[in-house]
Amino acid sequence: MITFSICLALLVTAYFTYGRYLERLVAIDDTAPTPCRRLYDGVDYVPLPRWRVFLIQLLNIAGTGPIFGAVLGACFGPVAFLWITLGGIFMGAMHDFLSGVLLVRHDGLSIPEAVGHCLGDGMRRFMRLFSVLLLVLVGAVFLLSPAQLLGNMTPAIPAATWVWIILAYYFIATLLPIDKLIGRIYPLFGIALVVMALGLLVAVVAGDRTIPDLTTLRNFQPDAARLPIVPTLFITIACGAISGFHATQSPLMARCVENERACRPVFYGAMIAESIIALIWAAVAMAFFGGAGELAEQLRAHGGSAAWAVDTLSNGMLGVAGGLLALLGVVAAPITSGDTAFRSARLIVADMLRLEQRSHLKRLAICVPLFLVGYWITTIDFDVVWRYFAWTNQTLATIVLWSITVWLVRQKRNRWVALLPAVAMTFVCASFLFVSDQFFGMENRTAAYLAGLLMTLCITLFIHYKFCRDATTAA
Repeated sequence: MITFSICLALLVTAYFTYGRYLERLVAIDDTAPTPCRRLYDGVDYVPLPRWRVFLIQLLNIAGTGPIFGAVLGACFGPVAFLWITLGGIFMGAMHDFLSGVLLVRHDGLSIPEAVGHCLGDGMRRFMRLFSVLLLVLVGAVFLLSPAQLLGNMTPAIPAATWVWIILAYYFIATLLPIDKLIGRIYPLFGIALVVMALGLLVAVVAGDRTIPDLTTLRNFQPDAARLPIVPTLFITIACGAISGFHATQSPLMARCVENERACRPVFYGAMIAESIIALIWAAVAMAFFGGAGELAEQLRAHGGSAAWAVDTLSNGMLGVAGGLLALLGVVAAPITSGDTAFRSARLIVADMLRLEQRSHLKRLAICVPLFLVGYWITTIDFDVVWRYFAWTNQTLATIVLWSITVWLVRQKRNRWVALLPAVAMTFVCASFLFVSDQFFGMENRTAAYLAGLLMTLCITLFIHYKFCRDATTAA
């Protein structure tokens, strides 16, 4: 309980300390006109109150990420607390805040356009394809998983029917102006997500279960050699520590913030809140099942299903209320993240083709192909679809971190806040690519060497860029 309490205190404190430092770093200007005022279109560029934007951002970036990922990551042991806390403060929240400010200052454009501004047209074209594919993949995953769960809960309505029902909702939500559905309903789901986590925390503290402390860096996974802490833990817990998916969602709210001063609560604050939610779920999972090792064994016995663990501990800790909250966590939350994923994909395609989105026909012209592809993906084996999502997600975060680093260099500001996380995540993503059975399945030491070489190459390219820029400035 001591480790958990310290980590919780650090996350809260960071919002008022490191978050304010980052505000000063980028010189937040509360007099600068934001995109929702300059480019108002009544569809995507719509001013919304700060509290509403915060809750929508929290729900958009969270979904089931800080729940499922935290439960699976808790199998590694209390070391997960460190990754959630330090990753959330110095990587995830920094990534979300600085990329959010970057997006606000570039007309709320989608993340590929912002990355292209920093890393060039080649990376812009790559990111357009990469981001759209990721978002349609996310939308498909968050379409199929709740449909399957609802199919199990309602035998009279098969999962295939639920797929079409949820897809119809996605279609409507993606087409409607953001303040008509998302702006009204999603804050309520955001509040429920927070209440669910706090309710479980109170139940653990008030009960006789114990949250384990960090007394060892031991890996509690049954097959620790196949699932090493570095890099597997850093891929398993994405939402709650750092997630590239967030950068695809931030343009939605970058088009709605009324003032640059709202960027810290909306972007840094929402990520800190997500880290707290992930911290609570990791702690509750270990406490409920009697430890990280016991949790890992139970998950293995149930096919690695985080949904099963969430449902079991919610009902076990909170009874009927817990069952309703679990329903929210494993059904409503992924649906809301799925529709904003498709909405973000629409905006990326619209920015790429320079199509204004006031027209219903132009929105339909983009949405219909996206949803057809998304539905086709649901026909593929779910395990195959899910298998590559986590690595792709963290790779996107790494690209955004390098973009932020270049942006800070151009602004002549402290680049180290983004450079060090960019280097670390480059090593994590590269080593996972080489060591994981999903990809090359190399021996751990060989994978580490190759990841180190790739990381060194990225650092070399950055130094070359910095040297050329300094030389050009001096001339």
